Amino acid sequence: QVQLLESGGGLVQPGGSLRLSCAASGSIFSSNVMGWYRQAPGKERELVATIQSGGGTTYADSVKGRFTISRDNAKNTAYLQMSSLKPEDTAVYYCHSILWPAGHTTYDHYWGQGTQVTVSS
Repeated sequence: QVQLLESGGGLVQPGGSLRLSCAASGSIFSSNVMGWYRQAPGKERELVATIQSGGGTTYADSVKGRFTISRDNAKNTAYLQMSSLKPEDTAVYYCHSILWPAGHTTYDHYWGQGTQVTVSS
């Protein structure tokens, strides 16, 4: 069974940095997109950043220049390096991936459980 396991959240002061990791576990035939979404209290879940298997990336305007997404295809792991953090970055961050598990006939969507990021002094 495929799972996405997130780590790296926590409390950080404004201007600080955090690195999130998302590892896909299980038997995976192929991995397409990996990405991060976030949901702040009282708000809808929003896209933060995505990365294709070939390395192409997209970012929300609100994080461009501050966040960097990367991936290790051999480990089926994605990373989100967050710098110059602001209080408005406070949210639960969810990993998302489009994966083709071994034994399946096509790609499917998978979500992690979420990790809390709090930016506060």
